[in-house]
Amino acid sequence: MFTEELKQRFITIVGEKNFQDSRTSLLTYSYDATPGFQSFPDAILSPRNTEEVSNIVKLCNEHNIPITPRGSGTNLSAGTTPLHGGIVILMKHFDKILEIDEENLTVRTQPGVITKTLIEAVESKGFFYPPDPSSMKISQIGGNINENSGGLRGLKYGVTRDYVMGLEIVLPNGEIIRTGGKLAKDVAGYDLTSLFVGSEGTLGIVTEATLKLIPKPETKKTMLALYQDLDAAARSVSAIIANRIIPATLEFLDQPTLKAVEDFAQIGLPTNVKAVLLIEQDGSEREVDQDMENITKICRNNKAVEVKLACSSEEAAALTTARRSALSALARLRPTTILEDATVPRSEIAKMVSAIQQIAKRYDVNICTFGHAGDGNLHPTCLTDIRNEEEMKRVEKAFEEIFVKAIELGGTITGEHGVGAMKLPYLHLKVGEAGIEVMRNIKEAIDPNDIMNPGKIFAKSDRKRVVVHK
Repeated sequence: MFTEELKQRFITIVGEKNFQDSRTSLLTYSYDATPGFQSFPDAILSPRNTEEVSNIVKLCNEHNIPITPRGSGTNLSAGTTPLHGGIVILMKHFDKILEIDEENLTVRTQPGVITKTLIEAVESKGFFYPPDPSSMKISQIGGNINENSGGLRGLKYGVTRDYVMGLEIVLPNGEIIRTGGKLAKDVAGYDLTSLFVGSEGTLGIVTEATLKLIPKPETKKTMLALYQDLDAAARSVSAIIANRIIPATLEFLDQPTLKAVEDFAQIGLPTNVKAVLLIEQDGSEREVDQDMENITKICRNNKAVEVKLACSSEEAAALTTARRSALSALARLRPTTILEDATVPRSEIAKMVSAIQQIAKRYDVNICTFGHAGDGNLHPTCLTDIRNEEEMKRVEKAFEEIFVKAIELGGTITGEHGVGAMKLPYLHLKVGEAGIEVMRNIKEAIDPNDIMNPGKIFAKSDRKRVVVHK
């Protein structure tokens, strides 16, 4: 129980200004960007250093108080919603880039640094940090690490895990460990760094990270390929990869998404076509020119009605910014926006796009589709109203079928948003009951009192299981 005595002990650790328990504060941190999940915490704490985080965790562990680590709250699977009450730990004071090491090509950062701020800081030195979630203007590095976030550049450059070299972590008993470092090679024991990346705050709290940098690409070009046939657009994605071309970005937007984005961004996007591929390539000028010429031919051979190359860096930036605004643009249309991230092998993109359309029609729900087509990561996005219970039941069934279809095609239930609480019923589809049991055993070994973000990824009594019919 959260007593007055415990409150005073927490205040002693973080100071009066960094302890919040007003009704307004509790409401503010009772939800994240995921519709349909809300639960009030007992308090919000904003520690100023790793030692304070450690002392908070020790006190919580002693009294079995749940902890929800939180950055900017852009999570889309209810991963930062305090479903069991307890305390929310904000990392707002952990907002410093500690070192850009030009010799070792690394950046050492605190978890509260905004993703875009870090990207711009390293680019000013001539380096490149590729992971670029669409929420990068808001999301924090710690959240990216907890969710193993992807982004538009994931096809060519990979995801957050590929750039995390070392971590400082506060464990559930309050002990502090360091994993990895600036080393190019390190096989001393289990790869604990990779274990914590993508663990959604269920195993510990990241208080510092060492991230890998690469040289900034020499140049970049952007194009749009327009289609009157969704299948043709999806087939083009597979054809580009099959021709051994790996674009920096290969994004897919269907017509409803295009219309919403153009209405929002007003940059002259074509809205009279069924689908668009947004394609970027970077590297040396010669290689980029050659790749874009070949991509143009491939798209035209796959029934693109038009292929347009951005004429300036400003136009290219506007196109990319417009794509990043897709969720915001769609969210304006209905009271509730549910964005998912079913992911399939690239070769199955056409089948998955078609299946999403059929499922939406079958359940009479409005689903727009966009996403990182180059790496198979689609974002079927349902525009609905959570107050309409009958419609929400249809929405839930539609997404259930979408997840099942993704698995049948060799895919997964989530490519970059995490499991959180929202996808609890579907995890077994991907990893099986034995896989869940292995994860539970790891969780119980590190966090025997289950204080770290409880009720996420899996729970002691998971919700209903979904069956795959093959």
